[in-house]
Amino acid sequence: MTVKEIPALIEGTVVVKGDDQREVTGVYCCDMLSQVMGRAPADCAWVTIMGGVNAVAVSALADTACIIVAEGLDVDADAVVKAREQDIPVLRTPLPIFEAAKRIDKALS
Repeated sequence: MTVKEIPALIEGTVVVKGDDQREVTGVYCCDMLSQVMGRAPADCAWVTIMGGVNAVAVSALADTACIIVAEGLDVDADAVVKAREQDIPVLRTPLPIFEAAKRIDKALS
């Protein structure tokens, strides 16, 4: 599956298109940025409530396929700018983290 296919699965919207043709091979849920840096697998869809510029930096370091900000939370303007600069897709969903992750995981299975 590609990042472009995810919004339809999670009732989501695209905040930053980024590289939406990137292949997604898994899903990872975590809100502790240091944990994501050390444990998120490359090419995963990272589901979080963190919508700040630091999340974009962590996504770049961990090489995640995209960031999905859950629970209908906003993405900071600075994060949008940084994600555009780094071509990182950022999506939003009104769903809770777990529900969004379940839907993506099911589609990957």
